[in-house]
Amino acid sequence: MEHEKINAEVISVFPDKVKISVDDLEDFQLAEEKLKVGSYLRIADNDNAVLIAIIENFTIEVGHNAEGEPTRKYILEANPLGIIRDGKFERGGDTIAIPPKKVEPAKTEEIQKIFEESLADKDKFTFATLSTNSAIQVPVDGNKFFNKHIAIVGSTGSGKSHSVAKIIQEAVCAREGTYEGLNNSHIVIFDIHSEYKSAFPTARYIDISTLVLPYWMLNSDELQELFIDTEANDHNQRNVFKNAIINSKTQHYEGPVENKNRIHFDSPLYFDMRDVLKEARDINTLEIDTGEVYQSGAKKGQPKTTHGSLYGQLTNFISRLESRLNDKRLDFLLGDRSRTITFDDTLKQLIGYGEGNSNVTILDLSGVPFDVMSITVSLISRILFEYGYYYKRLRCNRSPDETINNDVPLLLVYEEAHKYVPNSDLAKYRASKQSIERIAKEGRKYGVSLLLASQRPSEISETIFAQCNNFLALRLTNPNDQNYVKRLLPDTLGNLVEKMPILRAGECLLIGDAVVLPSIVQIHECDPKPSSNDIPYFDLWKQEWIDLDIPSIKEEWYKI
Repeated sequence: MEHEKINAEVISVFPDKVKISVDDLEDFQLAEEKLKVGSYLRIADNDNAVLIAIIENFTIEVGHNAEGEPTRKYILEANPLGIIRDGKFERGGDTIAIPPKKVEPAKTEEIQKIFEESLADKDKFTFATLSTNSAIQVPVDGNKFFNKHIAIVGSTGSGKSHSVAKIIQEAVCAREGTYEGLNNSHIVIFDIHSEYKSAFPTARYIDISTLVLPYWMLNSDELQELFIDTEANDHNQRNVFKNAIINSKTQHYEGPVENKNRIHFDSPLYFDMRDVLKEARDINTLEIDTGEVYQSGAKKGQPKTTHGSLYGQLTNFISRLESRLNDKRLDFLLGDRSRTITFDDTLKQLIGYGEGNSNVTILDLSGVPFDVMSITVSLISRILFEYGYYYKRLRCNRSPDETINNDVPLLLVYEEAHKYVPNSDLAKYRASKQSIERIAKEGRKYGVSLLLASQRPSEISETIFAQCNNFLALRLTNPNDQNYVKRLLPDTLGNLVEKMPILRAGECLLIGDAVVLPSIVQIHECDPKPSSNDIPYFDLWKQEWIDLDIPSIKEEWYKI
Protein backbone atom coordinates (compact mmCIF):
# COMPACT_ATOMS: atom_id res chain seq x y z
CA MET A 1 0.00 0.00 0.00
CA GLU A 2 1.43 3.33 -1.06
CA HIS A 3 2.28 5.54 1.90
CA GLU A 4 0.54 8.92 2.03
CA LYS A 5 2.97 11.74 1.42
CA ILE A 6 3.35 13.96 4.47
CA ASN A 7 3.68 17.62 3.46
CA ALA A 8 3.56 19.23 6.91
CA GLU A 9 4.25 17.83 10.35
CA VAL A 10 5.06 18.98 13.87
CA ILE A 11 8.74 18.40 14.54
CA SER A 12 8.98 19.82 18.07
CA VAL A 13 6.66 20.99 20.85
CA PHE A 14 7.57 23.45 23.61
CA PRO A 15 5.32 24.82 26.39
CA ASP A 16 4.87 28.07 24.47
CA LYS A 17 5.82 27.14 20.92
CA VAL A 18 5.26 24.55 18.19
CA LYS A 19 7.67 23.96 15.29
CA ILE A 20 6.29 22.69 12.00
CA SER A 21 8.20 21.49 8.97
CA VAL A 22 6.54 22.11 5.56
CA ASP A 23 7.85 20.58 2.33
CA ASP A 24 5.71 22.50 -0.16
CA LEU A 25 4.32 25.85 0.99
CA GLU A 26 2.08 26.14 -2.11
CA ASP A 27 0.29 22.87 -1.29
CA PHE A 28 0.08 23.77 2.41
CA GLN A 29 -1.64 27.15 2.20
CA LEU A 30 -5.31 27.65 1.51
CA ALA A 31 -6.48 29.06 -1.79
CA GLU A 32 -8.26 32.01 -0.23
CA GLU A 33 -5.42 33.10 2.03
CA LYS A 34 -1.69 33.43 1.64
CA LEU A 35 0.22 32.38 4.74
CA LYS A 36 2.01 35.15 6.61
CA VAL A 37 3.22 35.95 10.09
CA GLY A 38 0.03 36.23 12.11
CA SER A 39 -1.88 33.56 10.15
CA TYR A 40 -3.61 30.81 12.12
CA LEU A 41 -2.90 27.06 12.00
CA ARG A 42 -4.95 24.08 13.19
CA ILE A 43 -3.07 21.11 14.67
CA ALA A 44 -5.18 18.01 15.30
CA ASP A 45 -4.40 15.11 17.63
CA ASN A 46 -5.79 11.58 17.97
CA ASP A 47 -8.32 12.64 20.65
CA ASN A 48 -10.30 14.87 18.30
CA ALA A 49 -8.87 18.02 19.86
CA VAL A 50 -7.69 20.83 17.60
CA LEU A 51 -4.96 23.20 18.71
CA ILE A 52 -5.20 26.68 17.22
CA ALA A 53 -1.81 28.40 16.88
CA ILE A 54 -0.64 31.65 15.34
CA ILE A 55 2.48 31.84 13.16
CA GLU A 56 5.26 33.82 14.83
CA ASN A 57 7.99 33.41 12.21
CA PHE A 58 9.39 31.05 9.62
CA THR A 59 12.79 30.01 8.34
CA ILE A 60 13.96 28.20 5.22
CA GLU A 61 16.26 25.17 5.36
CA VAL A 62 18.12 24.39 2.14
CA GLY A 63 19.62 20.89 1.66
CA HIS A 64 19.99 18.01 -0.84
CA ASN A 65 18.11 14.76 -1.36
CA ALA A 66 19.64 11.33 -1.97
CA GLU A 67 20.11 12.14 -5.66
CA GLY A 68 22.01 15.32 -4.81
CA GLU A 69 19.20 17.58 -5.95
CA PRO A 70 18.63 20.76 -3.92
CA THR A 71 15.68 20.69 -1.51
CA ARG A 72 13.97 23.36 0.50
CA LYS A 73 11.99 23.02 3.69
CA TYR A 74 10.03 25.69 5.54
CA ILE A 75 10.14 25.71 9.34
CA LEU A 76 7.18 27.53 10.88
CA GLU A 77 7.19 28.55 14.53
CA ALA A 78 3.71 29.03 15.96
CA ASN A 79 2.40 30.16 19.33
CA PRO A 80 -0.42 27.98 20.77
CA LEU A 81 -3.54 29.97 21.59
CA GLY A 82 -6.13 27.40 22.63
CA ILE A 83 -7.97 24.15 21.97
CA ILE A 84 -11.19 23.46 20.08
CA ARG A 85 -12.78 20.45 21.79
CA ASP A 86 -16.34 19.30 21.16
CA GLY A 87 -16.96 22.42 19.12
CA LYS A 88 -15.95 24.82 21.90
CA PHE A 89 -12.81 26.93 22.13
CA GLU A 90 -10.77 26.98 25.35
CA ARG A 91 -7.80 29.26 26.05
CA GLY A 92 -4.50 27.50 26.70
CA GLY A 93 -2.52 25.12 24.51
CA ASP A 94 -1.04 22.49 26.81
CA THR A 95 -3.59 19.68 26.41
CA ILE A 96 -2.78 18.51 22.88
CA ALA A 97 -1.86 14.84 22.71
CA ILE A 98 1.62 13.96 21.46
CA PRO A 99 2.36 13.28 18.65
CA PRO A 100 -0.05 15.58 16.81
CA LYS A 101 -1.79 13.91 13.91
CA LYS A 102 -2.32 16.61 11.29
CA VAL A 103 -1.27 20.21 10.59
CA GLU A 104 -3.02 22.57 8.18
CA PRO A 105 -3.92 26.24 7.87
CA ALA A 106 -7.03 27.19 9.83
CA LYS A 107 -9.98 28.06 7.64
CA THR A 108 -11.55 31.51 7.72
CA GLU A 109 -14.89 30.15 8.92
CA GLU A 110 -13.13 28.24 11.70
CA ILE A 111 -11.39 31.35 13.06
CA GLN A 112 -14.57 33.36 12.59
CA LYS A 113 -16.49 30.78 14.57
CA ILE A 114 -14.05 31.03 17.46
CA PHE A 115 -14.55 34.79 17.72
CA GLU A 116 -18.30 34.69 17.12
CA GLU A 117 -19.08 31.85 19.53
CA SER A 118 -16.68 32.90 22.27
CA LEU A 119 -19.09 35.53 23.59
CA ALA A 120 -22.84 35.89 23.98
CA ASP A 121 -24.29 38.47 21.60
CA LYS A 122 -25.27 40.76 24.47
CA ASP A 123 -21.64 40.88 25.69
CA LYS A 124 -20.00 41.60 22.33
CA PHE A 125 -18.37 44.98 21.81
CA THR A 126 -16.69 45.31 18.41
CA PHE A 127 -14.39 48.01 17.08
CA ALA A 128 -11.81 46.05 15.03
CA THR A 129 -11.26 43.30 12.48
CA LEU A 130 -8.52 40.72 12.24
CA SER A 131 -5.49 42.31 10.62
CA THR A 132 -4.82 39.31 8.37
CA ASN A 133 -8.48 38.98 7.32
CA SER A 134 -10.76 42.03 7.36
CA ALA A 135 -13.82 39.77 6.97
CA ILE A 136 -13.40 38.52 10.54
CA GLN A 137 -14.74 40.83 13.24
CA VAL A 138 -12.91 40.65 16.57
CA PRO A 139 -15.32 41.32 19.45
CA VAL A 140 -14.34 41.84 23.07
CA ASP A 141 -16.39 41.24 26.19
CA GLY A 142 -17.79 44.73 26.78
CA ASN A 143 -18.13 44.31 30.54
CA LYS A 144 -14.59 42.97 31.03
CA PHE A 145 -13.19 45.55 28.62
CA PHE A 146 -14.56 48.64 30.35
CA ASN A 147 -14.53 47.63 34.01
CA LYS A 148 -10.93 46.37 34.19
CA HIS A 149 -9.01 49.45 32.99
CA ILE A 150 -7.60 49.89 29.48
CA ALA A 151 -4.22 51.03 28.18
CA ILE A 152 -3.80 52.28 24.60
CA VAL A 153 -0.19 52.94 23.66
CA GLY A 154 1.40 53.98 20.39
CA SER A 155 3.87 56.39 18.89
CA THR A 156 2.85 59.60 17.15
CA GLY A 157 1.03 58.78 13.92
CA SER A 158 0.19 55.20 14.92
CA GLY A 159 -3.56 55.92 15.16
CA LYS A 160 -3.83 56.17 18.94
CA SER A 161 -6.28 59.10 19.05
CA HIS A 162 -8.41 57.51 16.32
CA SER A 163 -8.51 54.25 18.28
CA VAL A 164 -9.62 56.06 21.44
CA ALA A 165 -12.28 57.97 19.49
CA LYS A 166 -13.60 54.83 17.75
CA ILE A 167 -13.96 52.91 21.02
CA ILE A 168 -15.88 55.77 22.62
CA GLN A 169 -18.05 56.31 19.53
CA GLU A 170 -19.05 52.64 19.56
CA ALA A 171 -19.75 52.78 23.32
CA VAL A 172 -22.13 55.74 23.12
CA CYS A 173 -23.99 54.12 20.19
CA ALA A 174 -24.54 50.76 21.92
CA ARG A 175 -28.19 49.93 22.61
CA GLU A 176 -30.14 47.21 24.39
CA GLY A 177 -33.65 47.54 23.09
CA THR A 178 -35.22 50.14 20.83
CA TYR A 179 -35.43 53.22 23.07
CA GLU A 180 -34.87 56.72 21.73
CA GLY A 181 -32.30 59.18 23.01
CA LEU A 182 -29.04 58.71 24.90
CA ASN A 183 -27.82 55.44 26.32
CA ASN A 184 -26.46 55.34 29.88
CA SER A 185 -22.76 55.71 29.05
CA HIS A 186 -20.79 58.41 30.90
CA ILE A 187 -17.30 59.18 29.59
CA VAL A 188 -14.99 62.00 30.66
CA ILE A 189 -12.05 62.77 28.35
CA PHE A 190 -9.05 64.68 29.69
CA ASP A 191 -8.04 66.28 26.37
CA ILE A 192 -4.57 67.83 26.48
CA HIS A 193 -4.24 68.87 22.82
CA SER A 194 -7.81 69.87 21.82
CA GLU A 195 -8.18 66.78 19.62
CA TYR A 196 -11.55 65.29 20.45
CA LYS A 197 -14.09 68.09 19.93
CA SER A 198 -14.34 67.28 16.21
CA ALA A 199 -14.85 63.56 16.92
CA PHE A 200 -17.78 64.21 19.29
CA PRO A 201 -19.75 67.19 17.98
CA THR A 202 -22.63 66.61 20.45
CA ALA A 203 -20.39 66.16 23.50
CA ARG A 204 -20.34 68.57 26.42
CA TYR A 205 -17.26 70.60 25.65
CA ILE A 206 -15.57 72.41 28.54
CA ASP A 207 -12.44 74.49 28.04
CA ILE A 208 -10.66 76.96 30.29
CA SER A 209 -13.22 79.68 29.46
CA THR A 210 -16.19 77.58 30.62
CA LEU A 211 -14.59 75.27 33.20
CA VAL A 212 -15.48 76.16 36.80
CA LEU A 213 -13.92 74.22 39.66
CA PRO A 214 -14.48 75.02 43.35
CA TYR A 215 -11.10 75.66 44.99
CA TRP A 216 -12.73 74.94 48.36
CA MET A 217 -12.97 71.26 47.35
CA LEU A 218 -9.19 70.98 47.08
CA ASN A 219 -7.75 68.75 49.80
CA SER A 220 -4.97 69.83 52.14
CA ASP A 221 -2.15 68.47 49.96
CA GLU A 222 -3.50 70.16 46.84
CA LEU A 223 -4.05 73.48 48.64
CA GLN A 224 -0.53 73.49 50.00
CA GLU A 225 0.92 72.56 46.61
CA LEU A 226 -0.97 75.47 45.05
CA PHE A 227 -0.30 78.18 47.63
CA ILE A 228 2.76 77.16 49.66
CA ASP A 229 6.34 77.39 48.45
CA THR A 230 7.26 73.74 49.02
CA GLU A 231 10.98 74.45 48.73
CA ALA A 232 10.89 77.03 51.55
CA ASN A 233 9.83 74.34 54.04
CA ASP A 234 8.38 77.11 56.25
CA HIS A 235 6.27 75.59 59.04
CA ASN A 236 4.97 79.03 60.00
CA GLN A 237 3.44 79.48 56.54
CA ARG A 238 1.77 76.08 56.76
CA ASN A 239 0.36 76.67 60.22
CA VAL A 240 -1.00 80.12 59.36
CA PHE A 241 -2.49 78.80 56.12
CA LYS A 242 -4.10 75.79 57.80
CA ASN A 243 -5.60 77.81 60.69
CA ALA A 244 -6.86 80.55 58.39
CA ILE A 245 -8.70 78.01 56.21
CA ILE A 246 -10.24 76.28 59.23
CA ASN A 247 -11.33 79.68 60.62
CA SER A 248 -12.93 80.63 57.29
CA LYS A 249 -14.72 77.27 57.01
CA THR A 250 -16.02 77.69 60.56
CA GLN A 251 -17.16 81.24 59.86
CA HIS A 252 -19.15 80.23 56.75
CA TYR A 253 -20.48 76.95 58.18
CA GLU A 254 -24.29 76.77 58.26
CA GLY A 255 -24.80 73.24 59.58
CA PRO A 256 -25.63 71.97 63.07
CA VAL A 257 -23.85 73.99 65.78
CA GLU A 258 -22.56 70.88 67.54
CA ASN A 259 -20.48 69.98 64.46
CA LYS A 260 -18.57 73.27 64.33
CA ASN A 261 -15.76 72.05 66.55
CA ARG A 262 -15.23 69.05 64.23
CA ILE A 263 -14.27 71.17 61.22
CA HIS A 264 -10.72 70.45 60.04
CA PHE A 265 -8.36 71.26 57.16
CA ASP A 266 -9.79 68.56 54.86
CA SER A 267 -13.49 69.12 55.63
CA PRO A 268 -15.24 69.51 52.24
CA LEU A 269 -16.76 72.87 53.23
CA TYR A 270 -16.80 76.28 51.63
CA PHE A 271 -14.22 78.86 52.64
CA ASP A 272 -13.25 82.21 51.17
CA MET A 273 -9.66 82.68 50.03
CA ARG A 274 -10.07 86.41 50.71
CA ASP A 275 -10.52 85.55 54.40
CA VAL A 276 -7.29 83.55 54.29
CA LEU A 277 -5.39 86.41 52.66
CA LYS A 278 -6.75 88.94 55.17
CA GLU A 279 -5.79 86.78 58.16
CA ALA A 280 -2.27 86.28 56.76
CA ARG A 281 -1.89 90.04 56.29
CA ASP A 282 -3.15 90.71 59.81
CA ILE A 283 -0.66 88.27 61.34
CA ASN A 284 2.19 89.64 59.21
CA THR A 285 1.55 93.19 60.50
CA LEU A 286 0.38 92.31 64.00
CA GLU A 287 1.45 94.70 66.80
CA ILE A 288 0.62 93.80 70.40
CA ASP A 289 -0.24 96.40 73.04
CA THR A 290 2.16 96.01 75.98
CA GLY A 291 -0.09 97.95 78.42
CA GLU A 292 2.47 100.71 78.79
CA VAL A 293 2.70 104.21 77.27
CA TYR A 294 5.62 106.20 75.96
CA GLN A 295 6.92 108.59 78.60
CA SER A 296 8.67 110.99 76.25
CA GLY A 297 9.49 111.77 72.66
CA ALA A 298 7.19 112.17 69.66
CA LYS A 299 5.02 109.23 70.83
CA LYS A 300 4.67 110.50 74.41
CA GLY A 301 1.41 109.29 75.91
CA GLN A 302 0.77 106.77 73.14
CA PRO A 303 0.44 103.04 73.95
CA LYS A 304 3.59 100.98 73.61
CA THR A 305 3.38 98.06 71.16
CA THR A 306 5.61 95.16 70.21
CA HIS A 307 5.72 93.16 66.99
CA GLY A 308 3.89 89.82 66.84
CA SER A 309 5.96 86.65 66.68
CA LEU A 310 5.48 86.42 62.88
CA TYR A 311 5.69 90.11 62.09
CA GLY A 312 7.12 90.53 58.58
CA GLN A 313 7.84 86.82 58.20
CA LEU A 314 4.88 86.05 55.92
CA THR A 315 5.65 88.56 53.19
CA ASN A 316 6.65 85.95 50.59
CA PHE A 317 3.65 83.80 51.49
CA ILE A 318 1.26 86.75 51.12
CA SER A 319 2.88 87.69 47.82
CA ARG A 320 2.32 84.13 46.53
CA LEU A 321 -1.33 84.20 47.65
CA GLU A 322 -1.91 87.54 45.94
CA SER A 323 -0.17 86.34 42.79
CA ARG A 324 -2.35 83.26 42.55
CA LEU A 325 -5.60 85.12 43.27
CA ASN A 326 -4.80 87.84 40.71
CA ASP A 327 -3.71 85.44 37.96
CA LYS A 328 -6.46 85.63 35.33
CA ARG A 329 -5.36 82.26 33.92
CA LEU A 330 -6.58 80.68 37.18
CA ASP A 331 -10.08 82.20 37.11
CA PHE A 332 -11.50 78.75 36.39
CA LEU A 333 -10.24 77.66 39.82
CA LEU A 334 -9.92 80.81 41.96
CA GLY A 335 -12.25 83.34 40.31
CA ASP A 336 -15.64 84.66 41.41
CA ARG A 337 -17.50 81.75 39.79
CA SER A 338 -15.44 79.26 41.83
CA ARG A 339 -16.72 80.89 45.04
CA THR A 340 -20.37 80.60 44.01
CA ILE A 341 -20.56 77.27 42.13
CA THR A 342 -22.35 74.58 44.10
CA PHE A 343 -21.27 70.99 44.60
CA ASP A 344 -24.32 69.84 42.59
CA ASP A 345 -23.42 71.99 39.60
CA THR A 346 -19.79 70.87 39.76
CA LEU A 347 -20.74 67.19 39.57
CA LYS A 348 -23.38 67.75 36.89
CA GLN A 349 -21.00 69.56 34.54
CA LEU A 350 -18.42 66.78 34.83
CA ILE A 351 -20.61 63.72 34.25
CA GLY A 352 -22.93 65.11 31.59
CA TYR A 353 -26.09 66.10 33.49
CA GLY A 354 -27.90 69.43 33.52
CA GLU A 355 -28.95 71.44 30.50
CA GLY A 356 -28.49 69.18 27.51
CA ASN A 357 -27.47 65.79 28.90
CA SER A 358 -24.47 64.25 27.16
CA ASN A 359 -22.72 60.86 27.16
CA VAL A 360 -19.30 62.42 26.62
CA THR A 361 -17.71 65.29 28.52
CA ILE A 362 -14.58 66.70 26.91
CA LEU A 363 -12.34 68.59 29.33
CA ASP A 364 -10.06 70.63 27.07
CA LEU A 365 -7.12 71.28 29.38
CA SER A 366 -4.88 72.80 26.71
CA GLY A 367 -5.31 76.26 28.26
CA VAL A 368 -4.58 75.22 31.84
CA PRO A 369 -1.19 76.53 33.01
CA PHE A 370 1.30 73.70 33.31
CA ASP A 371 2.14 74.48 36.95
CA VAL A 372 -1.46 73.81 38.03
CA MET A 373 -2.20 70.98 35.58
CA SER A 374 -1.53 68.27 38.17
CA ILE A 375 -3.79 69.93 40.75
CA THR A 376 -6.58 70.43 38.18
CA VAL A 377 -6.48 66.79 37.04
CA SER A 378 -6.23 65.64 40.67
CA LEU A 379 -9.28 67.62 41.81
CA ILE A 380 -11.49 66.46 38.93
CA SER A 381 -10.35 62.84 39.28
CA ARG A 382 -10.90 62.85 43.02
CA ILE A 383 -14.39 64.35 42.70
CA LEU A 384 -15.34 61.66 40.18
CA PHE A 385 -13.86 58.86 42.29
CA GLU A 386 -15.64 60.07 45.42
CA TYR A 387 -18.88 60.33 43.43
CA GLY A 388 -18.58 56.56 42.79
CA TYR A 389 -17.67 55.88 46.42
CA TYR A 390 -20.56 57.80 47.97
CA TYR A 391 -23.06 56.66 45.34
CA LYS A 392 -22.21 53.06 46.22
CA ARG A 393 -22.74 53.82 49.92
CA LEU A 394 -26.08 55.43 49.13
CA ARG A 395 -27.25 52.46 47.07
CA CYS A 396 -26.13 49.98 49.74
CA ASN A 397 -27.94 51.94 52.45
CA ARG A 398 -31.11 51.99 50.40
CA SER A 399 -30.85 48.33 49.40
CA PRO A 400 -28.35 46.21 51.38
CA ASP A 401 -28.81 43.32 48.94
CA GLU A 402 -27.80 45.45 45.92
CA THR A 403 -25.23 43.61 43.77
CA ILE A 404 -24.53 46.43 41.28
CA ASN A 405 -22.46 49.02 43.12
CA ASN A 406 -23.04 51.79 40.59
CA ASP A 407 -25.70 51.85 37.87
CA VAL A 408 -24.21 55.03 36.36
CA PRO A 409 -20.55 53.94 35.93
CA LEU A 410 -17.89 56.28 34.55
CA LEU A 411 -14.98 55.82 32.16
CA LEU A 412 -12.20 58.39 32.62
CA VAL A 413 -10.03 58.79 29.52
CA TYR A 414 -6.56 60.21 30.25
CA GLU A 415 -5.07 61.32 26.94
CA GLU A 416 -1.26 61.73 27.01
CA ALA A 417 -1.32 60.23 30.50
CA HIS A 418 2.47 60.42 30.90
CA LYS A 419 2.17 64.22 31.23
CA TYR A 420 0.36 64.18 34.58
CA VAL A 421 0.92 60.69 35.99
CA PRO A 422 4.58 60.17 35.10
CA ASN A 423 6.92 57.63 36.64
CA SER A 424 8.41 60.44 38.74
CA ASP A 425 8.53 61.42 42.40
CA LEU A 426 8.62 65.17 41.75
CA ALA A 427 6.31 67.18 44.03
CA LYS A 428 4.52 68.86 41.10
CA TYR A 429 3.03 65.49 40.03
CA ARG A 430 2.18 64.22 43.52
CA ALA A 431 -1.46 65.33 43.57
CA SER A 432 -2.54 63.84 40.22
CA LYS A 433 -0.56 60.63 40.81
CA GLN A 434 -2.22 60.03 44.17
CA SER A 435 -5.73 60.60 42.78
CA ILE A 436 -5.31 58.49 39.65
CA GLU A 437 -3.40 55.71 41.42
CA ARG A 438 -6.29 55.46 43.86
CA ILE A 439 -8.74 55.10 40.95
CA ALA A 440 -6.47 52.48 39.34
CA LYS A 441 -6.39 50.42 42.54
CA GLU A 442 -9.92 50.88 43.88
CA GLY A 443 -12.06 52.51 41.16
CA ARG A 444 -13.54 49.27 39.82
CA LYS A 445 -15.30 48.67 43.16
CA TYR A 446 -17.15 51.95 42.76
CA GLY A 447 -17.90 52.03 39.05
CA VAL A 448 -15.04 54.31 37.98
CA SER A 449 -12.59 52.87 35.43
CA LEU A 450 -9.66 54.24 33.44
CA LEU A 451 -8.53 54.38 29.84
CA LEU A 452 -4.90 55.48 29.64
CA ALA A 453 -3.63 56.67 26.27
CA SER A 454 0.05 57.48 25.86
CA GLN A 455 2.83 57.61 23.31
CA ARG A 456 5.43 57.11 26.08
CA PRO A 457 4.24 54.18 28.24
CA SER A 458 7.67 53.86 29.87
CA GLU A 459 7.11 57.28 31.45
CA ILE A 460 3.73 56.40 33.03
CA SER A 461 3.52 55.52 36.71
CA GLU A 462 4.05 51.77 36.84
CA THR A 463 1.52 51.48 39.68
CA ILE A 464 -1.21 52.78 37.37
CA PHE A 465 -0.13 51.01 34.19
CA ALA A 466 0.18 47.65 35.95
CA GLN A 467 -3.49 47.82 37.00
CA CYS A 468 -4.65 47.73 33.36
CA ASN A 469 -6.05 44.39 32.22
CA ASN A 470 -6.72 45.19 28.56
CA PHE A 471 -4.13 46.54 26.15
CA LEU A 472 -4.12 47.99 22.66
CA ALA A 473 -0.46 48.26 21.65
CA LEU A 474 -0.14 50.18 18.39
CA ARG A 475 3.13 50.94 16.64
CA LEU A 476 5.88 51.70 19.16
CA THR A 477 9.30 52.69 17.87
CA ASN A 478 11.10 53.62 21.08
CA PRO A 479 12.97 50.56 22.48
CA ASN A 480 12.35 51.62 26.10
CA ASP A 481 8.61 51.82 25.47
CA GLN A 482 8.60 48.46 23.67
CA ASN A 483 10.41 46.71 26.52
CA TYR A 484 8.20 48.37 29.13
CA VAL A 485 5.01 47.19 27.42
CA LYS A 486 6.37 43.66 26.91
CA ARG A 487 7.25 43.41 30.59
CA LEU A 488 3.84 44.55 31.82
CA LEU A 489 1.57 42.72 29.40
CA PRO A 490 -0.39 40.12 31.37
CA ASP A 491 -0.72 37.90 28.30
CA THR A 492 1.87 37.68 25.52
CA LEU A 493 2.05 36.62 21.93
CA GLY A 494 5.63 35.51 22.11
CA ASN A 495 7.71 36.93 19.27
CA LEU A 496 4.68 38.62 17.71
CA VAL A 497 5.21 41.43 20.21
CA GLU A 498 8.31 42.20 18.15
CA LYS A 499 5.96 43.41 15.40
CA MET A 500 5.12 46.57 17.35
CA PRO A 501 7.67 48.77 15.51
CA ILE A 502 6.27 47.84 12.06
CA LEU A 503 2.51 47.90 12.64
CA ARG A 504 0.47 49.99 10.20
CA ALA A 505 -1.55 53.01 11.33
CA GLY A 506 -4.59 51.74 13.24
CA GLU A 507 -3.14 48.23 13.50
CA CYS A 508 -2.52 46.99 17.03
CA LEU A 509 -1.93 44.07 19.31
CA LEU A 510 -5.21 43.52 21.20
CA ILE A 511 -4.68 41.54 24.35
CA GLY A 512 -6.22 41.08 27.78
CA ASP A 513 -9.07 39.61 29.79
CA ALA A 514 -11.76 40.86 27.42
CA VAL A 515 -10.59 39.20 24.18
CA VAL A 516 -10.86 35.46 23.55
CA LEU A 517 -7.66 35.32 21.47
CA PRO A 518 -4.72 37.71 21.69
CA SER A 519 -4.81 39.12 18.18
CA ILE A 520 -3.29 41.64 15.83
CA VAL A 521 -6.29 43.69 14.70
CA GLN A 522 -7.12 46.67 12.53
CA ILE A 523 -9.19 49.33 14.31
CA HIS A 524 -12.24 50.46 12.34
CA GLU A 525 -12.16 53.95 10.88
CA CYS A 526 -13.79 56.45 13.21
CA ASP A 527 -16.30 58.98 11.90
CA PRO A 528 -16.05 61.86 12.57
CA LYS A 529 -12.32 61.90 13.23
CA PRO A 530 -10.39 63.66 15.99
CA SER A 531 -8.34 66.66 14.86
CA SER A 532 -5.03 64.90 15.39
CA ASN A 533 -3.87 64.74 11.79
CA ASP A 534 -0.33 65.84 11.07
CA ILE A 535 0.10 69.33 9.64
CA PRO A 536 1.18 69.10 5.96
CA TYR A 537 4.23 71.33 6.40
CA PHE A 538 5.67 71.01 2.92
CA ASP A 539 2.32 71.49 1.16
CA LEU A 540 1.66 74.62 3.21
CA TRP A 541 5.17 75.97 2.71
CA LYS A 542 4.78 75.69 -1.05
CA GLN A 543 1.76 78.00 -1.02
CA GLU A 544 1.88 81.77 -1.45
CA TRP A 545 2.92 83.84 1.57
CA ILE A 546 0.08 84.16 4.13
CA ASP A 547 -0.30 87.42 6.07
CA LEU A 548 -0.66 86.58 9.74
CA ASP A 549 -3.27 88.46 11.81
CA ILE A 550 -1.02 89.28 14.78
CA PRO A 551 -3.54 91.60 16.56
CA SER A 552 -6.18 88.86 16.63
CA ILE A 553 -3.65 86.38 18.00
CA LYS A 554 -2.69 88.90 20.69
CA GLU A 555 -6.37 89.47 21.59
CA GLU A 556 -6.95 85.75 21.98
CA TRP A 557 -3.69 85.41 23.93
CA TYR A 558 -4.61 88.20 26.35
CA LYS A 559 -8.09 86.82 27.09
CA ILE A 560 -6.61 84.82 29.93
